[in-house]
Amino acid sequence: MSFDLQKILESKRAFRRHLAARPIAEKLRMLDALRERELAIRGRPGQSASALHEGPPPYRVERKKSK
Repeated sequence: MSFDLQKILESKRAFRRHLAARPIAEKLRMLDALRERELAIRGRPGQSASALHEGPPPYRVERKKSK
């Protein structure tokens, strides 16, 4: 694995150019596939997704003692 930043950035630019050159119909198919993955990860509407969401941290607020 290479950590050459210039190579990484050029690879990202090349990949973006490759995606931009694809036909719109193919891009829409890719978008549909991404939506399906997102739904599979997040869960369908009405299902519990508690495994993906954390509750707020329990804050302990100390009250000032009145004199």
